[in-house]
Amino acid sequence: MTGTDQVQLEKVIVHKVGNPTRGEQLALSTQPLTLNDELVRAMLVKYFLHSFNEHEQFHFTHLSEVGMNEVYHYVQAIFNDAGSFAAQSALIAQFLYNKSTHARVKEGELYIALLREVPFENDFVTALGIFKSESKESFLKVFPHGQNFELTAEEGININKLDKGCLVFRTQENDGYRVCIVDQTNKQNDAQYWVNDFLQVTPVANEYHHTSEFLQLCREFVTGEMPENFEVTKHEQIDLMHRSLDYFKTKEQFDYNEFTQEVMHHPQVIEQFAQFKDQYANAKQVEWDDSFDIDLAAVKKQGKVFKSILKLDKNFHIYIHGRQDLIERGFDEAKGKHFYKVYFEQEQ
Repeated sequence: MTGTDQVQLEKVIVHKVGNPTRGEQLALSTQPLTLNDELVRAMLVKYFLHSFNEHEQFHFTHLSEVGMNEVYHYVQAIFNDAGSFAAQSALIAQFLYNKSTHARVKEGELYIALLREVPFENDFVTALGIFKSESKESFLKVFPHGQNFELTAEEGININKLDKGCLVFRTQENDGYRVCIVDQTNKQNDAQYWVNDFLQVTPVANEYHHTSEFLQLCREFVTGEMPENFEVTKHEQIDLMHRSLDYFKTKEQFDYNEFTQEVMHHPQVIEQFAQFKDQYANAKQVEWDDSFDIDLAAVKKQGKVFKSILKLDKNFHIYIHGRQDLIERGFDEAKGKHFYKVYFEQEQ
């Protein structure tokens, strides 16, 4: 998140949340932190906010109604009465403790912060942050000792790395607010307690979500589904991923029929892609329209994971950025090895 210079850190409280299955305790603070040092305030704002992607939005949900979502209920109470901050934060910590039973869940400090003037969609709003620190790093501290210096080792928190976070913006209250999340640890499906069990949030079906999910669908189809059903080389897979990404980079609006004709070309590939799209949508509970506006922020993020490197044994890496017609694959009978032939005009 950028543009946080004007953010006001109004209240922060810290609780210690362990894993009850390991006999670790829940330790609750009764009062917020005393924050008289402006440098500490600035460091906390950076630690709390810098890891969030404000384009990737979620909202609280519940099978019955959103008001039954526990975290939503506690956050709503704080927004409506800031005087209940400490009491409601203790309820949030207790609820997290009850959900921290998986063997992979680590003990850590839970920070709950009330923030004002947080930038969100061309406005500045109130937000409540819920952050958990699970990782500690060792660092050396130099101190004077007589006419010399000595070293001591200490453990602390890296303010450039937020382990888990939830930032709830006070907007769209009836639709479960707008929420951004961070979950850098325990990403295995069996340990995603932070998102699924504790927060109970789902993505907001906006342009960013549609764009991101469809590009993820394309990548999984090209790298996983295609090799199982078609004879396709690695450089052909890379070329298809580039064509998919280029479509999203050069268009303002996505059109499914146009995309499949321009990118997939072959009727059999298009048919297989349509089947895989339905399977993907059912498995991930995603719905797409045949057309939607393309979000360039999502394209930029997904573009970072689209493979463009052709790895040949441990000797060569070829970076492919396009022009499949200028690369040929073959097999040398005399040497008993495969080869690639690359055509170019000049060395750079």
